[in-house]
Amino acid sequence: MPIVTIQVTREGNTPGTNAVTADEKAQLIKGVSELLRDVLNKPMESTFVVIQEVELENWGWGGLPVPEYRRQKQAKES
Repeated sequence: MPIVTIQVTREGNTPGTNAVTADEKAQLIKGVSELLRDVLNKPMESTFVVIQEVELENWGWGGLPVPEYRRQKQAKES
């Protein structure tokens, strides 16, 4: 019984959204389940997928909260 946890930041991929859409989540669940079936021969009906959305302020990278990391990275690229 595989259990897969996917963590993503809580932000949308299109303007005006602040979360992963239900359709995007369904695609992730299907894709991960199919991957485990195809690679490890795990039945899809016994695969559990958990999607956790994390607020940007609760996700760090390079010693900084993600929003600050992105600001600094963008400033360096400009």
